[in-house]
Amino acid sequence: MKSEPDVFGIDDIAKRKTEGWNGVRNYQARNFMKSMKLGDRVLFYHSNADPSGVAGIAEVSRESYPDPTQFDRKSEYFEKRATKDFPVWFQVDLTFVSKFPRFVPLDELRGMPELQEMDLFKRSRLSVQPVTPAQWRAIVARAK
Repeated sequence: MKSEPDVFGIDDIAKRKTEGWNGVRNYQARNFMKSMKLGDRVLFYHSNADPSGVAGIAEVSRESYPDPTQFDRKSEYFEKRATKDFPVWFQVDLTFVSKFPRFVPLDELRGMPELQEMDLFKRSRLSVQPVTPAQWRAIVARAK
Protein backbone atom coordinates (compact mmCIF):
# COMPACT_ATOMS: atom_id res chain seq x y z
CA MET A 1 0.00 0.00 0.00
CA LYS A 2 1.40 3.34 -1.05
CA SER A 3 1.12 6.75 0.52
CA GLU A 4 3.03 9.99 0.26
CA PRO A 5 5.04 10.34 3.48
CA ASP A 6 4.28 14.07 3.77
CA VAL A 7 0.54 13.21 3.69
CA PHE A 8 0.53 9.98 5.71
CA GLY A 9 3.71 8.02 6.30
CA ILE A 10 4.95 5.11 8.36
CA ASP A 11 5.63 7.41 11.32
CA ASP A 12 2.03 8.65 11.23
CA ILE A 13 0.55 5.17 11.45
CA ALA A 14 3.09 4.29 14.15
CA LYS A 15 1.79 7.22 16.25
CA ARG A 16 -1.90 6.55 15.61
CA LYS A 17 -1.54 2.74 15.82
CA THR A 18 -4.60 2.14 13.59
CA GLU A 19 -5.95 4.13 10.66
CA GLY A 20 -8.56 3.75 7.93
CA TRP A 21 -7.05 3.60 4.44
CA ASN A 22 -9.57 5.98 2.87
CA GLY A 23 -9.64 8.08 -0.26
CA VAL A 24 -8.80 5.31 -2.73
CA ARG A 25 -10.53 6.22 -5.98
CA ASN A 26 -9.33 3.57 -8.38
CA TYR A 27 -11.56 0.55 -9.02
CA GLN A 28 -8.72 -1.96 -9.24
CA ALA A 29 -7.11 -0.71 -6.01
CA ARG A 30 -10.55 -0.76 -4.35
CA ASN A 31 -11.07 -4.35 -5.43
CA PHE A 32 -7.68 -5.37 -4.05
CA MET A 33 -8.70 -3.85 -0.70
CA LYS A 34 -12.07 -5.62 -0.80
CA SER A 35 -10.22 -8.94 -1.07
CA MET A 36 -8.03 -8.28 1.99
CA LYS A 37 -8.65 -10.38 5.08
CA LEU A 38 -8.23 -9.66 8.76
CA GLY A 39 -4.61 -10.22 9.71
CA ASP A 40 -3.20 -9.81 6.19
CA ARG A 41 0.10 -7.97 6.30
CA VAL A 42 0.92 -5.14 3.91
CA LEU A 43 4.13 -3.45 2.89
CA PHE A 44 3.92 0.27 3.63
CA TYR A 45 5.46 2.12 0.68
CA HIS A 46 6.38 5.80 0.57
CA SER A 47 5.53 7.17 -2.90
CA ASN A 48 6.41 10.53 -4.45
CA ALA A 49 9.28 10.81 -1.99
CA ASP A 50 13.00 11.33 -2.34
CA PRO A 51 13.61 8.48 -2.45
CA SER A 52 10.45 6.41 -2.77
CA GLY A 53 10.55 2.95 -1.23
CA VAL A 54 9.31 0.45 1.34
CA ALA A 55 9.32 1.77 4.89
CA GLY A 56 7.63 -0.91 7.00
CA ILE A 57 4.73 -3.25 7.66
CA ALA A 58 1.10 -2.79 8.68
CA GLU A 59 -1.68 -5.30 9.19
CA VAL A 60 -5.34 -5.33 8.17
CA SER A 61 -7.25 -4.87 11.43
CA ARG A 62 -10.69 -4.37 9.89
CA GLU A 63 -11.86 -5.85 6.61
CA SER A 64 -13.39 -3.84 3.81
CA TYR A 65 -16.21 -1.43 4.66
CA PRO A 66 -17.66 1.68 2.97
CA ASP A 67 -15.27 4.62 2.91
CA PRO A 68 -17.11 7.35 4.87
CA THR A 69 -15.42 10.17 2.92
CA GLN A 70 -17.54 9.33 -0.14
CA PHE A 71 -20.66 10.53 1.73
CA ASP A 72 -19.12 13.79 3.04
CA ARG A 73 -20.02 16.67 0.72
CA LYS A 74 -17.13 18.71 2.14
CA SER A 75 -14.54 16.00 1.44
CA GLU A 76 -12.33 16.02 -1.62
CA TYR A 77 -13.30 12.32 -1.86
CA PHE A 78 -17.07 12.96 -2.01
CA GLU A 79 -18.82 10.66 -4.51
CA LYS A 80 -22.23 11.91 -5.68
CA ARG A 81 -23.23 8.44 -6.97
CA ALA A 82 -22.67 6.78 -3.59
CA THR A 83 -25.50 6.05 -1.17
CA LYS A 84 -25.49 4.29 2.18
CA ASP A 85 -27.31 1.36 0.55
CA PHE A 86 -25.02 1.31 -2.51
CA PRO A 87 -21.57 2.62 -1.61
CA VAL A 88 -19.01 2.92 -4.41
CA TRP A 89 -15.74 3.12 -2.47
CA PHE A 90 -14.37 0.97 0.32
CA GLN A 91 -11.49 1.02 2.77
CA VAL A 92 -9.77 -1.22 5.27
CA ASP A 93 -8.27 -0.32 8.63
CA LEU A 94 -4.55 -0.84 9.04
CA THR A 95 -2.62 -1.27 12.27
CA PHE A 96 1.07 -0.47 12.54
CA VAL A 97 3.33 -3.52 12.86
CA SER A 98 6.89 -2.27 12.38
CA LYS A 99 9.13 0.25 10.73
CA PHE A 100 11.91 -1.40 8.79
CA PRO A 101 15.37 -1.12 10.34
CA ARG A 102 16.50 -0.20 6.84
CA PHE A 103 14.37 1.70 4.30
CA VAL A 104 14.41 -0.10 0.91
CA PRO A 105 14.48 2.49 -1.89
CA LEU A 106 12.75 2.02 -5.25
CA ASP A 107 16.03 1.95 -7.20
CA GLU A 108 17.19 -0.97 -5.09
CA LEU A 109 13.86 -2.78 -5.53
CA ARG A 110 14.17 -2.40 -9.31
CA GLY A 111 17.59 -4.04 -9.19
CA MET A 112 16.41 -7.16 -7.36
CA PRO A 113 15.99 -10.07 -9.82
CA GLU A 114 13.26 -11.69 -7.69
CA LEU A 115 11.09 -8.56 -8.05
CA GLN A 116 11.22 -8.11 -11.82
CA GLU A 117 7.58 -9.16 -12.26
CA MET A 118 6.30 -7.05 -9.35
CA ASP A 119 3.17 -4.98 -10.03
CA LEU A 120 4.95 -1.95 -8.56
CA PHE A 121 6.92 -1.66 -11.80
CA LYS A 122 3.97 -2.38 -14.10
CA ARG A 123 1.12 -0.45 -12.43
CA SER A 124 3.09 2.16 -10.55
CA ARG A 125 0.13 4.51 -10.09
CA LEU A 126 -1.99 2.05 -8.08
CA SER A 127 -1.96 2.80 -4.36
CA VAL A 128 -2.93 -0.78 -3.47
CA GLN A 129 -1.22 -3.69 -5.21
CA PRO A 130 -0.77 -7.40 -4.60
CA VAL A 131 2.62 -8.79 -3.57
CA THR A 132 3.53 -12.46 -3.93
CA PRO A 133 4.92 -14.38 -0.94
CA ALA A 134 8.32 -14.62 -2.66
CA GLN A 135 8.38 -10.85 -3.32
CA TRP A 136 7.38 -10.21 0.30
CA ARG A 137 10.20 -12.39 1.64
CA ALA A 138 12.77 -10.75 -0.64
CA ILE A 139 11.80 -7.22 0.43
CA VAL A 140 11.65 -8.05 4.16
CA ALA A 141 15.04 -9.76 3.94
CA ARG A 142 16.53 -6.73 2.19
CA ALA A 143 15.12 -4.41 4.88
CA LYS A 144 17.12 -6.24 7.54
